[in-house]
Amino acid sequence: MSEEGVVAVATTVAVTTIDEVPGLMQRIRPDWQAKNLIERVRRILPVDPSSACQRLFNAAVRDLRDKILIVGVSIAGEAARATDPKLPPIQNPEDIERYSTSNLIKLAYRIGLLSRAEWRKMTRVYDIRKDLEHEDSEYEASFEDVVYTFATCIDAVLSKDPITLIEVHEVKQIIEASGPVTLDSGLLADFEQAPDQRQQEIVQVLVNTALRGSEADVVRENAYLVLQELRDLTRNGVRLAVAKNLLTQLGRTALDELTVRVAHAAGLLPYLRKGQRKDFFAKQLDKLNSIGHRWTHHEQHGPALRLFEEFGGLTEIPDDVQPGVVKWMVRCYIGEPGGYGAGINRKVFYSNRAAPIIEDLFLNSRASIQKIVEGLQSDKDVRRSCENEHVNRRFQGLLDIVSS
Repeated sequence: MSEEGVVAVATTVAVTTIDEVPGLMQRIRPDWQAKNLIERVRRILPVDPSSACQRLFNAAVRDLRDKILIVGVSIAGEAARATDPKLPPIQNPEDIERYSTSNLIKLAYRIGLLSRAEWRKMTRVYDIRKDLEHEDSEYEASFEDVVYTFATCIDAVLSKDPITLIEVHEVKQIIEASGPVTLDSGLLADFEQAPDQRQQEIVQVLVNTALRGSEADVVRENAYLVLQELRDLTRNGVRLAVAKNLLTQLGRTALDELTVRVAHAAGLLPYLRKGQRKDFFAKQLDKLNSIGHRWTHHEQHGPALRLFEEFGGLTEIPDDVQPGVVKWMVRCYIGEPGGYGAGINRKVFYSNRAAPIIEDLFLNSRASIQKIVEGLQSDKDVRRSCENEHVNRRFQGLLDIVSS
């Protein structure tokens, strides 16, 4: 749907009478609670709900305008011209102050201050306010208008903390520290609230640093760790933009282990070309096959399998390669009949190094591999191994893991 095709989304609020609406205002953040405008809204709501709605909406618009000013002319200007239909150009703070209400709401959405659902709701509230501005005997705010306006303006805007725009140099300083780093909650919150362009700038710097061979090892590792911390807070549009840049840098070059590690840490791996991912994981399967799944190669199993955790687990493996990797891990895990030599008291010989890693990989990827593991019950190699009751018991344990 285009941005112009706005559809109002229902807001569910546990309010049954107009007298209960002021309770919604308790969610407004403290700096707005202290302003006279909010107090006036409280006073006039019982006697003039139409004016109360207009005033609260005006407060929300002012809040969005102030947040955009904090974001800055550069990011706001880029957002204004980045997407069709283009918004009026922004070259200085005065341009932001002159922005119409409808364009301001749209700009706030493009920057990332409003989600798509919040943008649609705020646009609907703006329509309500326009009706109320021309109020006459035929139209005044209904109970539903009041609830919708108050709930939307408060939840989408006035309850949210004022933003502190995170700077790229702040993140650079953190990863250039001499030891391992962690991000404090304040910085994580600032990143989460940052506009898409700023998130993209930060993630791009971290990805480039983690991949750059000329950087000190501690700086590259710190960049990798910070990407992991920011991954769940990074918006999908930002991931896609950074992934496109990475694809441009790669061209037709095959993926290597470092690139896949970093791409997973940043949440970019699903956006890379399927063919490149398929070739990469096919090579990983070849490495597993060259090592062999027998317990006698247990010393090599740990390092090889731990890489899959850093590659995003089994879920990230393309469908063409995933069954082969899963089968290798199943055969490695279930082992072979024991009871001889130095291990005469062991019913099954299996790789102690591989088993716990495979359990974790299967547990974390169970939704995507359950059918594959269940299908191996009819695989000739697995069936032959499972003719031994003790080996079969280990296979049944894997089935329990993926079906849990």
